[in-house]
Amino acid sequence: MDREHSQYRRFLVWPGGLIVVVLAIASGCQHAIPIFGRFDGAARVDARAEVRGEMAVKLPSAVDPGPLVATTVEASPNGDASHRVAMIDVDGLLLNQNVEGLYDSGENPVSGFREKLEAAAADPRVVAVVLRIHSPGGGVTACDILADELGRFKAATHKPVVACLMDVAASGAYYLAVGADRIVAHPTTLTGGVGAIFNHVNLEDAMAQLNVVVDPVKSGPLIDMGSVTRPLDPDSRAIFEETAAGFRQRFLGRIAQLRPAVTDADLKTISDGRIIAAARALSMHMVDQIGYLPDALGEARRLGGAPAAEVILYHRKDAPARSLYAIAPRAPRMADVVPFSYPGLDRAKLPAFLYLWQPDPTLPRTTAR
Repeated sequence: MDREHSQYRRFLVWPGGLIVVVLAIASGCQHAIPIFGRFDGAARVDARAEVRGEMAVKLPSAVDPGPLVATTVEASPNGDASHRVAMIDVDGLLLNQNVEGLYDSGENPVSGFREKLEAAAADPRVVAVVLRIHSPGGGVTACDILADELGRFKAATHKPVVACLMDVAASGAYYLAVGADRIVAHPTTLTGGVGAIFNHVNLEDAMAQLNVVVDPVKSGPLIDMGSVTRPLDPDSRAIFEETAAGFRQRFLGRIAQLRPAVTDADLKTISDGRIIAAARALSMHMVDQIGYLPDALGEARRLGGAPAAEVILYHRKDAPARSLYAIAPRAPRMADVVPFSYPGLDRAKLPAFLYLWQPDPTLPRTTAR
């Protein structure tokens, strides 16, 4: 490209030595090209560059978030660090995949949860675990894996687990919480959402406006059941409803097994998938106590037999934790550059069935927060 057709921009230096070079072409190209790099040196660099010929930018396929570290977020009242309560946060959409954004990758909720449980199991000073849950749920299989991992952790370590429900702990998040020894809900928590949903979006009319015609060659009439290219036919709908009902029954069975105080009448009430406020959940024996995070930590200390235990939070080295409410997973830095999510277009990135409270059809994106 010629000099007269180019504009030059400064290197923008982000914290941690990340350089963003933005090259804007005045003519012949309508888009800025962000280029990422790193340097060791001063906090700011001024530079001008001339680009001629072809340019290739290679980005890493994945970013290693680094190992977990344990940070004390509440010290022992008597200064004794021989006992710990490990706080594990369960935040955002629960899918067994990386939380991806432009030029970055975030935490896989399932993998991260397993890693934190392993850290708590390996630390002899950890006497109890608090799950700090703020999530509308997620994939049926992902939530079931989380619940199974929690059960295996309890069976192997015999360390008590307390679930603390934050703003929202619905559907698959409650499915996980049921596995705790005690459930403490904030006074304003929303929980419930017992059931499964299959997201079907009919894009037939939208595709017709673009003159797109789908003409598949298939071995059977139902091999592409649920396709977004047409409405659901009666046979497909019946199969999906039967499958969703089976997942709901599995959910209800888990509640009945692990929370025997929940009556048959209560199970019948919540089987329609309704969301329930904390006070109502307490009256239906879905939670054990109304309180706050310090109350949940107090329960964990009591069950762990260490009333003066310090509280630690597992997080990545580059995600600082300085209080009880710090969030450990690292969100993609540029996830908000493209906030648009058209219902149906992200389906390939999602599981078919979700344990998810979903008032907004654009909610299940790969960016959990």
